[in-house]
Amino acid sequence: MKRLQVGQVSISSVEERAGPWRTPAEFFLNWDAEAQAENLATLEPEVIDRASGKMNITYRSYVVRTPQHVILVDTCTGEDKGYPAPMDFPKQPWRDNLAAEGLTPEDIDYVFCTHLHIDHSGWNTKLVDGRWVPTFPNAKYIFHKGEYAAWEALDRAGIEKPGGQGGVWRMNCLPIVEAGQALLVDEGFTLDDCISLILTPGHTACHCCLAIRSGGQEAIITGDLMHHQLQCTDPTLSTVFCWDAGEAETSRRRIFEQADGTDTLLLPIHFPTPAAGRVRRKGGGYEWRFLRE
Repeated sequence: MKRLQVGQVSISSVEERAGPWRTPAEFFLNWDAEAQAENLATLEPEVIDRASGKMNITYRSYVVRTPQHVILVDTCTGEDKGYPAPMDFPKQPWRDNLAAEGLTPEDIDYVFCTHLHIDHSGWNTKLVDGRWVPTFPNAKYIFHKGEYAAWEALDRAGIEKPGGQGGVWRMNCLPIVEAGQALLVDEGFTLDDCISLILTPGHTACHCCLAIRSGGQEAIITGDLMHHQLQCTDPTLSTVFCWDAGEAETSRRRIFEQADGTDTLLLPIHFPTPAAGRVRRKGGGYEWRFLRE
């Protein structure tokens, strides 16, 4: 993804993996291939591997540079977590791509997790002498306090939900609090007069998007509000990883309606390069337009 400029804020991407991942039938609840045939036929070429029928899914972090701080948004899957296939893909590309941004872990001032699924909090920590410690030693980690509390409660109760298997909270979140590097915030949180949170629950308990406003321009890092263009065309599509499918749809429609007809850029975590785009209402859904210029 090319670097984007939103007023005085620059946004770039650190990829961990890209390429074919799952078929829509494996990924979306109540998938109806016949009903979706027209939508499948009109997808942007980047988002689908026609040979396999699998969706192209990218795992990425975003680097947001304000005039004051360097912020890392979502930290992919990390390493040494012991995740089985298909989450056991190589992790060195993420390290290499962070370095290509001219950054080391010490350079990050803030880490923000849109939510605490495996693939959005993994690089929060690293394994040192058998202990999980913060990967970014100089950063404050921003968690929505409701999201954090929900994951803590699940862990204490011994309950696993999709996207949180294998002790994710204990590996990726608790060590941050124990190190004194966590900021547990609500949706009123702001940073540098240009960063704010938008509560978009459904995919998880308190999933949040990150709004960036500067110089009269706006971008929204959408986390897992949507994973694929199909969810723009048909916002009713929620995934097998969503905690509350109906609430996820409501949040998705609210952000699409807000962005429709404006120049607001949407930056999903899992869309392939060029990643950023805009939505325009079309029929009962929205047309996705990648930012190509």
